[in-house]
Amino acid sequence: MKKILLGFIAIGLFTFVGCGTSSSVEYGEGVTDFKGNTYKSVKIGKQEWMAENLNVNHFQNGEIIPEAKTEEEWAKARVENRPVWCFYDNDISIGGKYCKLYNWYAVNDPRGLAPKGWHVPTNFEWNLLTDYLAANGHSGAEGKALKSTSGWNNNGNGTDNYGWLGLPGGNRYDYGNFHDIGVFGYWWSSSERDPSNAWTRTLEYGTGRLSRNYGHKKNGFSVRCLRD
Repeated sequence: MKKILLGFIAIGLFTFVGCGTSSSVEYGEGVTDFKGNTYKSVKIGKQEWMAENLNVNHFQNGEIIPEAKTEEEWAKARVENRPVWCFYDNDISIGGKYCKLYNWYAVNDPRGLAPKGWHVPTNFEWNLLTDYLAANGHSGAEGKALKSTSGWNNNGNGTDNYGWLGLPGGNRYDYGNFHDIGVFGYWWSSSERDPSNAWTRTLEYGTGRLSRNYGHKKNGFSVRCLRD
């Protein structure tokens, strides 16, 4: 009877560890930005990623990044090719969950969008993440391994195996409209595709992929940072 009981305990422990989303999570040292906001970080392969979207409104040198609250303000930044940020629907309560959306001019600004010691990942560094996930049991479902276990519409939740906590924060198009919250998450890279567009990564509710796409530099997407 004692052997049977121990067997059940062992099976229970195996099930608990095997099914938990935290079994592969290796937390890093985290990071604090210019304004004192703190972010968790996770190690995935040889990279250390923020486990949250960036939420700064200052560059590294302390200069303010303007907020575009209206379509007119967003359109003006589009015409002038200058950095801005916004919350989805200009709603701070939504921003509390998904953080800020930035245009690519903020990403590429020489004053530095990322906290000191960190940077916005290049297209190549995003590729390294995808390759690592594919080589470690997530081929074809790299995005599912990064997506949060809740918050996605239409049964689109992920398994969040590495604690990356990918949320569907949507985007703001260059002409000012907001789209796709709950069903898509978009993240910038720091790499240009051409003079008008930059490479991005997308998570969506309907697939398990981490898709490489490109977006107009005047769009508003989320930002994740990578340790230098």
